[in-house]
Amino acid sequence: MIDEVAAEASDQPTIRAPGWLRAQPGAARSLGRTLADYASLTKPGVMSLLLVTEFLAMVTAARGFPGWGLTAAALAGGAMASGGASAINCWFDRDIDAVMGRTRNRPVPAGRIAPGAAVAFGLVLTALAFATFWTLVNPLAAALSLAGGGFYVLVYTFWLKRTTKENIVIGGAAGAVPPLVGWAAVTHGVGAVGLLLFLLVFLWTPPHFWSLSLILRRDYQAVSVPMRPVVVGVRRTKTGIAAYAVIMTAASCLPAIWLGPLQLLVALGLGLPFMALSARVLAEQLGTVWAKRLFLFSIAYLFLYFLGTALVAVAGR
Repeated sequence: MIDEVAAEASDQPTIRAPGWLRAQPGAARSLGRTLADYASLTKPGVMSLLLVTEFLAMVTAARGFPGWGLTAAALAGGAMASGGASAINCWFDRDIDAVMGRTRNRPVPAGRIAPGAAVAFGLVLTALAFATFWTLVNPLAAALSLAGGGFYVLVYTFWLKRTTKENIVIGGAAGAVPPLVGWAAVTHGVGAVGLLLFLLVFLWTPPHFWSLSLILRRDYQAVSVPMRPVVVGVRRTKTGIAAYAVIMTAASCLPAIWLGPLQLLVALGLGLPFMALSARVLAEQLGTVWAKRLFLFSIAYLFLYFLGTALVAVAGR
């Protein structure tokens, strides 16, 4: 953040930063708080889940630990790629973020970071991510990472999110790219299991996000974002969640063809509770108690599925 700098002597002019970089007046704060705000632009919670899927896909592909150097480079690149795309998203969505209760205190709508500074930060992180993957990992991982971030920004954020109820169905492909990046980092290819891990996250995204959108339905309605509960109603959204839970669970079993029956136990051991919670969401007439439980379980599900699959791969090498 660059603020106005007052000249020490009266005959010295005031030096102003370019307007596109200036935050709102009175935003001068400690360096620590400013750095914390920039860190929050990267959406660390989302990033951590993406990095988990990337790393555990690497372990699955390597049938063991991929090595410190490769792991550090791939995760650093993944963190910068995810953070850069999220920062650009925060810049673009600052108008609706200022209205929604969950997001109105984010640094850009709250005026703590200028919009121009946020988008510049995101572009720099994206460039550094691509350079890291290209030089320290491999070109395929670099290309996949850039494609994932580009899809999230250009296709989901700029286009789909505000125009169609299928925004998260199609846009969810961006969040499914990290397992492919991790697989490519180890093998220099994508592979059948790598593609199935991509598919798993792609199918997991709608029930995960629709359960959240049930909780935040009024916020999305207030900013005219066509999330499914706003456009087709709560009942049809719940039906969609239950249907996707079944399809996702079936797809989650497919890696067992390559990894063996233990992976099938992982898939069913997590998929059956997911379907049961989805059924409770569908049966719930009022409130969002079960939607909240499904949303929280879906986060644990993704972590445990990738962890279980990685352990099965290591055990079967």
